[in-house]
Amino acid sequence: MKSAFKMSVAAAALAVTAFAGAADARTALTVYTALENDQLGPIKQAIEAAVPDVEVVWVRDSTGVITARFLAEAENPQADMVVGLAVSSLMMFDERGLLASYAPAGAEDLKPVFRDNRDDPTWVGMDAYVGVICYNTAEGGAAGLETPTSWADLLAPEYEGKIVMPHPASSGTGYLTVAAWLQLMGEEDGWAFMDGLHQNMAAYLHSGSAPCVQAARGERTVGIALDMRGVQEQAMGAPLAVVVPSEGVGWEMEASAIVEGTGHMELAAQVMDWIASREANDIYQETYAIVAHPDADNYPVGYPEGVEEALIDNDFGWMAENRERILAEWTSRYEAKAAPRN
Repeated sequence: MKSAFKMSVAAAALAVTAFAGAADARTALTVYTALENDQLGPIKQAIEAAVPDVEVVWVRDSTGVITARFLAEAENPQADMVVGLAVSSLMMFDERGLLASYAPAGAEDLKPVFRDNRDDPTWVGMDAYVGVICYNTAEGGAAGLETPTSWADLLAPEYEGKIVMPHPASSGTGYLTVAAWLQLMGEEDGWAFMDGLHQNMAAYLHSGSAPCVQAARGERTVGIALDMRGVQEQAMGAPLAVVVPSEGVGWEMEASAIVEGTGHMELAAQVMDWIASREANDIYQETYAIVAHPDADNYPVGYPEGVEEALIDNDFGWMAENRERILAEWTSRYEAKAAPRN
């Protein structure tokens, strides 16, 4: 018995050692991301199950911060991959030669707009997020306001101090919204609209979700924010109307790419194959209504009708090329109402 016990202990020790050795044998991939925090765990787990030789090491921040960090490191990239970042940011990186060319297996099955259809693709789409109006019906009703149906309605003087939206230099939702107004209205009228909206703005927040959260809590009447955040807050009982403005809505695509010069190209390519898979898209649709795979869309209860029909014909290349110019102009006009950073 004593000998058997010693043998079982020795076997257990060997098993632990083997497990630790297997874990140590995994290759750490540094992955820059703007995914929401609650997405990180499930996606990491799924990637590591699909590509067992990989350990995902997230570096997570908002879209604007990750974009600025990546560009600042251009001469000495610190990331192996970028996963879940605005495609307009990835296009900026691509223009500077910072992304590796790779066509993921299965990408041909995705919706055309979610594919980089060039001969030497560098990115693949994952999901889409949309800028909508989160309107607190209780607060609005108490103030004698009617539910807005258009962007123009938000210029009414009754909304003074009652609106929050994401800061476009910090938030991808903020930038897609500003870019959409400029594309919808033209530059001159778009800036004139934002001048008027600024008069009613309480603050520009450094998050794409926070404006809707504040509206849900009744801290503000209107939050310009992510579509899915509005639906989630509504499902939790907030007195919110999720409004799709009649003029049309801006949207962005989250996408992924491999960083040029990574020392782990083969493993990164396997991760990109998973990112384009139906399995991955089934995970994306737990958080987003609109995803890349045509069979994986999932519109949750309460999701507003007509969103896909209201999406503007977004010029992602224009968004990428003009990002720095637009943000500089926006900052010169409106930065005074930026919320303090945490």
